[in-house]
Amino acid sequence: MTLEINRRMFLASATAAFAAPALVAGIRPARAATTLTLGHGAAPGNPRTLAASKFAELVAEKTDGRVRINVAGAETLGSDSAMLTSLRTGALDFTANSQGATSAVVPELAALGLPFLFKDTDAASRVLSGSVGEDLNKRFEAVGIVPLGWWDNGVRHLTNSKRKVVTPSDVKGMKIRTPADPMTIDIFQSLGASTEQIAFGELYIALQQGVVDGQENPLANIESSKLFEVNRFISLTAHKWESTPFLMSKIAQARLGADLEAVKAAAEEAGGLQRELSVQKSAQVLEAFKKNSNIEVVDVDREAFVKATASVADNWKKKPFGDFVKQIEAAARG
Repeated sequence: MTLEINRRMFLASATAAFAAPALVAGIRPARAATTLTLGHGAAPGNPRTLAASKFAELVAEKTDGRVRINVAGAETLGSDSAMLTSLRTGALDFTANSQGATSAVVPELAALGLPFLFKDTDAASRVLSGSVGEDLNKRFEAVGIVPLGWWDNGVRHLTNSKRKVVTPSDVKGMKIRTPADPMTIDIFQSLGASTEQIAFGELYIALQQGVVDGQENPLANIESSKLFEVNRFISLTAHKWESTPFLMSKIAQARLGADLEAVKAAAEEAGGLQRELSVQKSAQVLEAFKKNSNIEVVDVDREAFVKATASVADNWKKKPFGDFVKQIEAAARG
């Protein structure tokens, strides 16, 4: 059984654990379960939410109840960036996080979002299962984080409240919300848009109030967070693919002891489910959007967008980790 917790419960339990570790150890029954917390920012019904609950179930099953996972979704424990900070200090044990926020910790991760690099999740998963994934694992472990898998955040599309977007010139002058992800910011600035970084949990209201004209997200996120209610134009730009890094703190890893391999196996199985659900959800949502008379689904001039964003990859190859950018490109085309 998965226990859903809120931010107050989480902070109270974390504070108590740090303030009186000896007392906690003294009163814990000899065979008490190890209880760990998983935080994420997705809304109910989102593939990330469903997979997080499945992970908790699998951990309990594979460890015969020795390890229990509490799940806190919908930014209950704060933004993705806040959860990463908690992860690194050991106040949080797991997070299914966003690629953009996580790239602040491991900058190379953002290179997975090069414009039009991956056509779909299978192509990205193939690359991440090889040397690129191994390289990223090492970079994460160097900062106290253990990757347990690369979940799917989908192929991303542009929505807005102003007009149909068919060509890059239609984006020029728009105010577009992006996550705090340098790659996404570069993509939309190359298209002539201004960008604003707004927490995902605040995005609906920002769109409703006209703080920004539009945003970009996978179809599953657009649907589960009801963004289509305030952005009726949905342009199928497919400008980038993003991962959902599923991460564990090194402190949690140490606590697991002999149950670590069971937890890793649960993460792998839950990740497979999440990627499958994500692909299915995207197809279902697209079909539903096309049938919704209040929404206008727009096909774009893909080649024009590819050409307009070509400079982004060139500029990223000039960064200090430019060789890694080239490695990802070569793997994607191999």
